[in-house]
Amino acid sequence: MNLFKKVKKIHFVGIGGAGMIGIARLLLKQGYKVSGSDIVESNDLKKLRMDGAKVFIGHTKKNIKGANLIVFSSAIDKKNPELIEAKEKLITIIPRAEMLGSIMIGYEGIAVAGSHGKTTTTSMIAKILSVAKLSPTYVVGGKILSTDENSDLGEGKYLVAEADESDGTFVHIQPDVAVLTNIDDDHLVHYNNIFENLLDSFVTFLENVPFYGYLMINGDDKNIKKISKKIHRTQITFGESKNCDYQIKNIASYRGKQNFEIFDKKNQKMHKFKINLPGKHNVFNATASIGVAMEEGVPIGFIKKGISSFSGVGRRYEKHEIKIDSKTVTLIDDYGHHPLEIESNIKAYKEEYPKKKACMIFQPHRFSRTAQLFDDFVRVLNKTDSLILLDIYPASEKPIRGIHSRTIAESVKQMGHKDVTYLKSHDEVIDLIDYKKDSFDILVTQGAGSVSKVCESIKDKWKR
Repeated sequence: MNLFKKVKKIHFVGIGGAGMIGIARLLLKQGYKVSGSDIVESNDLKKLRMDGAKVFIGHTKKNIKGANLIVFSSAIDKKNPELIEAKEKLITIIPRAEMLGSIMIGYEGIAVAGSHGKTTTTSMIAKILSVAKLSPTYVVGGKILSTDENSDLGEGKYLVAEADESDGTFVHIQPDVAVLTNIDDDHLVHYNNIFENLLDSFVTFLENVPFYGYLMINGDDKNIKKISKKIHRTQITFGESKNCDYQIKNIASYRGKQNFEIFDKKNQKMHKFKINLPGKHNVFNATASIGVAMEEGVPIGFIKKGISSFSGVGRRYEKHEIKIDSKTVTLIDDYGHHPLEIESNIKAYKEEYPKKKACMIFQPHRFSRTAQLFDDFVRVLNKTDSLILLDIYPASEKPIRGIHSRTIAESVKQMGHKDVTYLKSHDEVIDLIDYKKDSFDILVTQGAGSVSKVCESIKDKWKR
């Protein structure tokens, strides 16, 4: 199927982003010529070149030569030379979400939105559909660990994808099924720091679902409850509340695994499930995925097998083992960068390793988020056993006076924390870990910025 008629070559500005790279891979598999640019080389970009894409490191106007369409990431500055050149050449420019929405045409689309849990929930749905031999196409914002890929072109009728609210462009997506995990006070800069504007954007997205589709929404989330009456679509709820259509019951956690039950209100049936992930938030992610699969008529045996065999997503509580001298240490790498996500991660590793001490290396993401949620960051980070703070990852933002990782460190110390260190340079991390090695059993790299490279350097230094 030729989706885009006369479009032959598509250029991605900021192609290295997780969501961008997944879409680029799909389009390559569909026979389009794909090029793109980013500022940093990566293994993912090397793999994309092997798949047939032309990838440039650095942004110059020459990069877009021959392109019929430009797709840009929300992280790209409006003054980017490739965007300026495209405007001058009258080449169509669209955001990533609009491209995703266009790809979804012709499929039965399932889009997962929400402040937290999108990547894991999307991946779980894709896993269940794959186990059921339904061969879904999927695009996620992280790597599914079992495949080491963040997208795949399936042969079936379903396309499962994340709907990212961070820049408001998710309103371009028109799925048949929309999943809403939760709504929190994140990414407010795009919404003029007005929470109601963010809520309104979710309403618009959910109203994009056609009248014959449905919504799978968190029935326990207070902010979803605020907007549910504004939405004129079939709403199916999941959560622990008695009035939820898929009610979570009897959660039992042990050593990073969880058993739980779901009561299917419509069919008056109870089903037992098991996941190999810690944390109550992952039970909610799993329940949303199970609810969609049940609504789509997937046999319960496939659903149980899919959810129990799901091994996780890259940088979402991703575990590695390292050896520092003669000591084996568990290294947990996690993308979470909002206080609620960090708190969920702390609860998860304390649940899995209740008698072990953990050292968290945290890099705040964006000055605006740090300023807006400063007190929440301090409260949550005070729950760590040992804390190493790296400089704020700006994500193209300009510094805000008084907002600094040093300030967070001092505030956490004032709350009584005895083991907090601020490091200006990533190069100092290895030496500090080596110095502190006897004080922890678990090492956590936390955040959405370049802290992922710190994790890689730790693995390279202390491979088992």
